[in-house]
Amino acid sequence: MAIKVQRAEERGKAEHDWLHTRFSFSFAKYYNPEKMNFGALRILNDDIIYPDSGFPMHPHDNMEIITIVLGGKLEHKDSMGNERIIPAGDIQRMSAGSGIMHSEFNASKTKKSFPSANMGFPERKKY
Repeated sequence: MAIKVQRAEERGKAEHDWLHTRFSFSFAKYYNPEKMNFGALRILNDDIIYPDSGFPMHPHDNMEIITIVLGGKLEHKDSMGNERIIPAGDIQRMSAGSGIMHSEFNASKTKKSFPSANMGFPERKKY
């Protein structure tokens, strides 16, 4: 697999009143057919979630989701009953398997949260 350098200014981006995000691969409304994945790695996003906001419940399936909290705290809840505040420096791994719903919110009312989301598909399924 060849290594390809991607400069920060080449990344996709989205700006919302509650979220500032950068995408390494095609994601949401950002589409670039040359930037779909790197091997099994499909999503590599860096987010800044503003205080008291976040991603409401949404589904995932057939993927491994790794969230690295680089700053602040992230509140995770999922359809399996798991609830946790993930502090800066911690890593969360979630196996979506046949399907899971989860939400991620900034756990602070005053400070920004800086999670990095990384998602990969299992090798057995080709996309």
